[in-house]
Amino acid sequence: MKTIADAKGTRSLVVGGAGFVGSNLVKLLLEQGAAGVTVVDNLLSAERENLPTDDRLTFLEGSITDDRILNQLEDVFDYVFHLSTYHGNQSSIADPLADHENNTYTTIKLFERIKGFERLQKVVYSGAGCCIAEKTYGTATATEESELVSLKNMDSPYAMSKIFGEFYCNYYHKQHGLPAVRARFQNVYGPGEVLGAGRWRGTPNTVWRNVTPTFVYNALKQEALPLENEGRASRDFIFVADIAKGLLLCALNGEGGGVYNLASGVETSIRELAETINRLTENPTPIDLKPARDWDRSGRRFGSTDKSDQEIGFKATIGLEAGLKTTIDWTKENLPFIEAQMAKHTANIQAYNEARQAAKVLATV
Repeated sequence: MKTIADAKGTRSLVVGGAGFVGSNLVKLLLEQGAAGVTVVDNLLSAERENLPTDDRLTFLEGSITDDRILNQLEDVFDYVFHLSTYHGNQSSIADPLADHENNTYTTIKLFERIKGFERLQKVVYSGAGCCIAEKTYGTATATEESELVSLKNMDSPYAMSKIFGEFYCNYYHKQHGLPAVRARFQNVYGPGEVLGAGRWRGTPNTVWRNVTPTFVYNALKQEALPLENEGRASRDFIFVADIAKGLLLCALNGEGGGVYNLASGVETSIRELAETINRLTENPTPIDLKPARDWDRSGRRFGSTDKSDQEIGFKATIGLEAGLKTTIDWTKENLPFIEAQMAKHTANIQAYNEARQAAKVLATV
């Protein structure tokens, strides 16, 4: 079984490589001695500053759906990592067409381009554990790498498009022999996730991305952490450095056509996450209990780690408390940059809120 050190001398394409997870993967590849890394990113939800300065790095700004970009990609890659996405459930609900263009369509266009590449050893697709997990607020059991999908329990276009990507992985593997491996993410957090990164995407969720960076920022500002459904939901939180290693191990050891959880295997409630962040930041403001979101039925979940441990040699090594401390320290150090990205959207958020208020007034007339 290969280790991440076996990435030395390889060449990789990282689609979505300027994003949170992608940029951490790029840094790992370069640290392990990669001969070259090509990044394709349209900077819709990312910033160029996330990427390091390195002579081995080539950056192509644009969407992987753009033929101008695709035509620049030649059969020189050992590994391809497909991480581009339309970030988040609520953004996809607000704009399903944009979700389709940046999730589903990207996968087809990329796979059509690389299906005949002969040097290619593995293609790693970033899936989402929420697509397969049981939707329950009862006792959760570890979600294994099931191939069964409930057509009734998709909460958002994002969840649907992520599972469509898995369908295309299976199709291109069977039809064209594309060595596609599916990596199912749990809830990733850590340094490099910039609130407000990229361009306006239609709702305040452009700024307030995942739960962890939102809670960390609010806690550092000594503000109340909002808990939808009183924080009853639970997630499997996995540190981004572990995810990057897991993606690389999927490429090195994963079986074409296979699927692997990248999970910590630990269930943590959102309330427990909030309380831990408040304690670590010494935030004195009580948490803010809110009702459940209308669309959200995701409930409690965490991922099984057995298959990934046994078949690709992946095991998360960074616990939640240690990871949160590192994330909090990184946020403090990068606060001016983060707030500059958040400020880009101030006028858009104000206009959005005014439009919503006007709609409410009209509805009462």
